[in-house]
Amino acid sequence: MVKTAYIIAGPTAVGKTAIAIALAKRLGTEIVSADSRQCYREMSVGTAKPSAEELLVVKHHFIDTHSVTTALDAADYETLALGYLQDIFATHDAAIVCGGTGLYIKALCEGLDTMPAVSDEVVRDVNNEYETRGLQWLQHAVMEEDPDFYKEGEIKNPARLLRALIFKRSVGESIINYRTGEKKKRDFRIVRVGLELPREVLYERINTRVDKMMENGLLDEVRNLYSLRHLKNLQTVGYSELFEHIEGLYTLPEAVDKIKQNTRHYAKRQMTWFRKDKEMHWLQADDPQVVDKILVL
Repeated sequence: MVKTAYIIAGPTAVGKTAIAIALAKRLGTEIVSADSRQCYREMSVGTAKPSAEELLVVKHHFIDTHSVTTALDAADYETLALGYLQDIFATHDAAIVCGGTGLYIKALCEGLDTMPAVSDEVVRDVNNEYETRGLQWLQHAVMEEDPDFYKEGEIKNPARLLRALIFKRSVGESIINYRTGEKKKRDFRIVRVGLELPREVLYERINTRVDKMMENGLLDEVRNLYSLRHLKNLQTVGYSELFEHIEGLYTLPEAVDKIKQNTRHYAKRQMTWFRKDKEMHWLQADDPQVVDKILVL
């Protein structure tokens, strides 16, 4: 029998976790996270991890598996996720992959292009300069040194900009020259499901979630991570804004408002990414029959 991986994707706060758990319970199977931050043990409140109760209901993989000091990328995720799926498929006919990190989902479903190695020295130098000079410097450097990537890339995504600049300085060519567009074949069936909500509903859920995170101790979590704020893993929405609050750049209400605003922007970028996937089946996250509809795809 052909094994099936159900990919549950969509923007932050749309309700992916609850639907993935409901689907996993129906199928009697397990979930692999496709979130680039929920794997870090020290980042819990701000990453909206499944609750302790949810983790007891359905077994999850790639949750709390690494320290925040460990740098992981999409290639690492491809290897890890394929390993998790192999283990699940040994005893189950289906598996669920749930998350909003588009590049991780793409890596799992289609594989990544083989890239030349980059220089450790360049990695260190570029990251140090970014930490000192910030996003505006990074954007300008990529625009000057790799205009081809700048025209096509996500210029508000520091992780992608850093990768592009490091690659250009290491290899001497634009990273886009190494994109083949060839998809790797997987030995399991893939069903891609994108969850959506009306924009005003999603944005209200985002605002409510941020308020709940603050009530649940996000500021304390960020304070505990302040000495590690230079790590790329912590240059993310919900953490960056509170680091700036701790440094006196914003009042707490201003920082919370910025988290809400930046999370809404992030959700919009996620939707832009997933909308480009022609194999995605779009369903309304608040449809009471959504699990039934997934199962007939």
